Amino acid sequence: MADESISELGEYIAAALASEVSGTSVAHGELMVEARADAIVKIMTFLRDDQQCLFKLLIDVCGVDHPERSERFDVVYNLLSLKHNQRIRVKVRTDEMTPVPSVAGVYKAAGWFEREAWDLYGILFSDHPDLRRLLTDYGFEGHPMRKDFPLTGFVELRYDDEQKRVVYEPVALTQEFRSFDFMSPWEGAEYILPGDEKAEGQA
Repeated sequence: MADESISELGEYIAAALASEVSGTSVAHGELMVEARADAIVKIMTFLRDDQQCLFKLLIDVCGVDHPERSERFDVVYNLLSLKHNQRIRVKVRTDEMTPVPSVAGVYKAAGWFEREAWDLYGILFSDHPDLRRLLTDYGFEGHPMRKDFPLTGFVELRYDDEQKRVVYEPVALTQEFRSFDFMSPWEGAEYILPGDEKAEGQA
């Protein structure tokens, strides 16, 4: 029954935004709308203000990298309607050079989310009030969440308290070998679990 109402909402949105929406689908109990990137401000305004939608909360804006595609990035917007207790996911595509219009004028929360997407993926947002890096250091080169970002060959900078200045150091992303034991302790491990040695000493 819930999937039917979500599907009906998808049909309603697709009809109301016929030239902006390219498709809708239901996955994991949530509606997903695929749309044109250049129309994202109109789409988000409609989803926020229309009485059958009322998606007043922007939960997240994130990027997805598909380097094998010409339009390698998906920009995904997750919205929530408290009035109708529904969620919706809007997805648009873009490439490395074409900016997506910022929706910070529609949802103020989009400002930091779009900065994060720019910092980590290099996705451009036009008309953003303050598009600059958010998570990486000053002077950082590249976008570390891209699938083609190299793990070596870069430098990072940090403040050294002993030298009382900013220092540059090579990035070292080592992955040590770890042996994981996925056996539950309730299954009867064949070794003494951490902390059990104290109980044996008391016996």
